Amino acid sequence: QVQLVESGGGLVQAGGSLRLSCAASGRAFSSYRMAWFRQAPGKEREFVATISSSGARTLYEDSVKGRFTISRDNAKNTAYLQMNSLTPDDTGAYYCAADQRSFWSPQNYDYWGQGTQVTVSS
Repeated sequence: QVQLVESGGGLVQAGGSLRLSCAASGRAFSSYRMAWFRQAPGKEREFVATISSSGARTLYEDSVKGRFTISRDNAKNTAYLQMNSLTPDDTGAYYCAADQRSFWSPQNYDYWGQGTQVTVSS
């Protein structure tokens, strides 16, 4: 089992950047694939990006490709989401997630953080 805590959200102007962090506690962080999801007000939660347990493979939702970068540091039990060129459409609560399924499994995860709010002003 793993516990996840997100941080790094905040208010930023359009065109700005933020880096979200997801700190994991528990054992064997390096065996978990990690992901970021987001949920805008009044909308369903949507997939943003995922990274394999080793960090060798990543996958992004089309609207964030080229702007967002997911990474991880297994020595620090932490995953990151670097977000650049932010737009108001990126506003929402951002959640990290983890599980031990293979990288190409469906984007359904067992463990979730509590979320961190990102607000992009125009």
